[in-house]
Amino acid sequence: MELLCIQSQEHPELPLAELKAVIECENIDAEIDPITEGLVILRDISKQNLDEYYRILTKRLGYTHEIHELLLETNVGNMDGDAATVAWSEIIDKNFAVRVKRIRSDIDTVGYERKLGTLILDNSQNIKVNLSKPNSLIRVVAHDDDLYVGIERIRLDKKHFEDSKPHKRPFFYPGSMNPKLARCMVNLSRIKEGELLLDPFCGTGGILIEAGLIGCKVVGSDIYWKMQNGASINLDYYGITDYRTFHLDVRELKMYEKVASVVTDPPYGISTSTGDVDGEEIFKEFFHAIYDNMKDDAYLCMASPHYVDLKPMVDEVGFDIVEQYRIKMHRSLTRIISVIRKKLD
Repeated sequence: MELLCIQSQEHPELPLAELKAVIECENIDAEIDPITEGLVILRDISKQNLDEYYRILTKRLGYTHEIHELLLETNVGNMDGDAATVAWSEIIDKNFAVRVKRIRSDIDTVGYERKLGTLILDNSQNIKVNLSKPNSLIRVVAHDDDLYVGIERIRLDKKHFEDSKPHKRPFFYPGSMNPKLARCMVNLSRIKEGELLLDPFCGTGGILIEAGLIGCKVVGSDIYWKMQNGASINLDYYGITDYRTFHLDVRELKMYEKVASVVTDPPYGISTSTGDVDGEEIFKEFFHAIYDNMKDDAYLCMASPHYVDLKPMVDEVGFDIVEQYRIKMHRSLTRIISVIRKKLD
């Protein structure tokens, strides 16, 4: 069986990297088949695992917008005959709507919605079309002349990423990371539900919120009392209960238990993280402070500016850079998202 994943095209690499990281840490047994940017099929999933994998992916992913159970792979020339082979009456719950999404295709979306809708009605019994509130959504993704037809079983909560933007939280401070990127970074850290995640520069708590919402235990610290207090207010607002926050300089950090992952966005530039340290020294101090607080197999996912070379710093402490992704912020700044792991013996 297969799952059809429609991904964000906001970044050329992060959506697929996030998906691969979740598949890795959740031990999902599937073949990843990237069709094109924004469209991935997970193949060779056993029937007994499909529902559980579907639940995990819809709960976790940030840069994937929709996931559907794949029903049919066809093309514009063969759709009529191929659609007749699907047992629509067994798949659709009483009524349905067809929605077509184009990814580098010029097909007529409205025309193909009507065409497939008619084919479904002609090849089924006791089901109807309901365009306003369908019980079953049939999603068609058109890429060139190829058509991928799926049915939505579990809906991703895309509304969350809009409703939890930094300026909509009870405590707001400029410069906070957007929730979709925060969720992606949490996933890139390979954290699992129930494990402990640390953000030692927690700010307003955006990363902690996203980790908490996928079931992680979270702990955050910040040298500024205002931020530590504000992060707690935001965590409470989003219903996160398994958390601790501390007013603490990262150089004084000594965890009560070693963490499974660290995800953070250290301040840089004019802002300082430790009150008396500027520039690259912030990152050097951070790597030394964090190392002994991490489990041996723990990952660190962090953001940094393009002009800071992390490699000599991580090599000195005993980390390896596993992956890096560039996000253009504006003309003078590119943000680097790095996935880092303790060196394996």
